Amino acid sequence: MGMAGLFRARRGRGRHNARMEKRMRIAIIGYGTAGQALAILLARDGHQVEVFERASQPGPVGAGFLLQPSGLQVLWRMGLLEQVRAHAAPVHRLFGDTPCGRAVMDMRYDGLDARLYGLGMQRGALFALLHAARGTSGTLHAGTTIVAVDSERGVLRDAQGRTHGAYDLVVAADGSASQLRTQVQPAALDRPYPWGALWCLLPAQDWPHADELRQRYVAARRMIGLLPVGTRPGDDTPRLSFFWSLPCAAFARWDSDGMQPWLQELHALWPQASARFVHLHDSAQLARASYRDTVMRQWSRGRLVLAGDAAHAMSPQLGQGVNMALLDALALRDALRDPLCGHGGVDAALQAYQQQRRAHVAMYQRWSRWLTPLFQSERDGWARARDVLMGPMARLPGGRGHMLRVLSGTQQGWFGRMALDEEFVQAMAAPPAHRSADMQSA
Repeated sequence: MGMAGLFRARRGRGRHNARMEKRMRIAIIGYGTAGQALAILLARDGHQVEVFERASQPGPVGAGFLLQPSGLQVLWRMGLLEQVRAHAAPVHRLFGDTPCGRAVMDMRYDGLDARLYGLGMQRGALFALLHAARGTSGTLHAGTTIVAVDSERGVLRDAQGRTHGAYDLVVAADGSASQLRTQVQPAALDRPYPWGALWCLLPAQDWPHADELRQRYVAARRMIGLLPVGTRPGDDTPRLSFFWSLPCAAFARWDSDGMQPWLQELHALWPQASARFVHLHDSAQLARASYRDTVMRQWSRGRLVLAGDAAHAMSPQLGQGVNMALLDALALRDALRDPLCGHGGVDAALQAYQQQRRAHVAMYQRWSRWLTPLFQSERDGWARARDVLMGPMARLPGGRGHMLRVLSGTQQGWFGRMALDEEFVQAMAAPPAHRSADMQSA
């Protein structure tokens, strides 16, 4: 290193130390993936963190999800990759077909890099690992619903009329149905998707596609999926996350019709998976999920900033929700590390956070909005075009790589790529460490 480079390195360390002297009092509203990751990252930087969660017994919502390389790199930087790998199921292939055997989607991660793959994981497993990683740092106020934020003073008001604060920064990470995002500004777009899903976990047993996300489509009116999601702390039974696409307006009718007609249809559409479906016998097993499409032009106002689905709710069609939440948490942590923040420039840090994340999020919101009707709608003509064209499009020069980057969460804007650290990729390729006793009881 030359003298100029040495000087820059020393100057950079000096700025880092100056920044670390700025301890902020930060409130995080919501204890989902975004809130948990933020609580860990910000507390590790020495900030005084308080988390407000409306549920009296905080826990996971939903069955399972697919962690993509984009989100996994965040967990690696948090030092949690090996704990995640100890419970998650490696997923190397994304495959979807019709009942007549026409392949609609067939994508493999090795088209990006032979060392990469996704990880199917139970929501309960990730929640438990993040909760354990937070430990005793910060304060968790469970059973406290925040209904208003004074963004100029950083003061919160809860549903019982009590006030909390003031805080230097307030992060609203209260999910896709956020009640606080409008206190930043009215959303440019905020509408529910007409289609939702039924979800549950099923024993994997001898399921032959142990490293694949498998989906079956009937036009765009029916979509069934089975995703290996591994185990969770306290339960070593490998499981599959099952989902069935359904219009939200049809949930009540599905309930009233009873399980038998639906089970007959399910077995008929996917007989190869019938052995898994015998575990479905009670409607109470299946959780209902609904989704929103929300676009915010501005993610912060005063001391209030949005993160996770509160900032950018979208259809789960591209499976990016948890990954986006992790990326938001890391980006906000990094923005607050900027030297400007140490000199009172929180506004600049929040704008830098928004600028970085919107470059990634905006493209995914558009793709999700365009693709959802191809898989969840009554537009049979669009579904037929999907079945005919998706395969050839993936074989066009550059087309397959682009589709893989979109599905893996590593597409940055329309033409860019999210950088993956070589050390992270090597960590993904290394044999998983044996699960330790503390991981099992985390």
